[in-house]
Amino acid sequence: MSWLTEFVRPKIRTLLGRKDVPENLWHQCPSCQQMIFQRDLETNLKVCMHCGHHMRATARERLAWTFDDGAYTLIDTPRVPQDPLRFRDSKRYSDRLKEAREKTKLDEAILVAHGQLGGRKVVVAAMDYAFMGGSMGAAVGEGIVAAAKLAVLQKAPLIIYVTSGGARMQEGAISLMQMPRTVIATQMVKEAGLPFLVVLTDNTFGGVTASFAMLGDIQIGEPGAIIGFTGPRVIEQTVREVLPEGFQRSEYLYDHGILDMIVIRAEMRATLARLVDMLQPPVIAVEPPPAPAATSTDLVTV
Repeated sequence: MSWLTEFVRPKIRTLLGRKDVPENLWHQCPSCQQMIFQRDLETNLKVCMHCGHHMRATARERLAWTFDDGAYTLIDTPRVPQDPLRFRDSKRYSDRLKEAREKTKLDEAILVAHGQLGGRKVVVAAMDYAFMGGSMGAAVGEGIVAAAKLAVLQKAPLIIYVTSGGARMQEGAISLMQMPRTVIATQMVKEAGLPFLVVLTDNTFGGVTASFAMLGDIQIGEPGAIIGFTGPRVIEQTVREVLPEGFQRSEYLYDHGILDMIVIRAEMRATLARLVDMLQPPVIAVEPPPAPAATSTDLVTV
């Protein structure tokens, strides 16, 4: 390193008072390639101001955007055995979990919380694609079951934000067993007469699509989200046909009756609050009628 770089440049920066520019000051939209100021992007709920592309959001962001004033209480989901199969591919499963936890600051690919939405009690579960592709293993299954049990206990609607690449292969058949478990969990909510709302985000694939993610009373999709069981390339190779343009996008699924509505992120909280009001009207206490006054025929003579 030359003396200009090592000594002169730091002196000039000190004299001029210049500071290093943070690396995450700007973000490039993956759809239109426009550069967006990070603070503006966060204010706009991670939606591109130029093309309307909805970028992926973290589980914590989903919860903050949903609850009134961004206030909620997280619950501790049941613990599951770590690496039950001692699985190893290019690296050990336990190492992959450690890396995912350090990267996302999450214990698993799901968060479960309760709080107020439009002044009503609700339970919300949010999946996070950054944690091993939002894959569903035993921990995610336990999270869905815990969310359903809490909703029944609190007599509150259940809302789930879904994003996943499918079942977690490192847990083998254990991950596949989460499909029937989560289906039973959602059935508990419905049998209790409580609303169950599902928000499908980019992207949603595999075992979650084949289980709880398609069982909501209302199915909501974000604009442009890719939703399906397997990727379009695999489908084309199987059916040996060219798929329609936009196949598996939320707009295509809405046109074919798989989704009930597509809601932009800025209107999601208000829409969910309105649906909760519609599906779970307030209970009006009815006072019992007054007891009839005693008459002469009610008197007993001895």
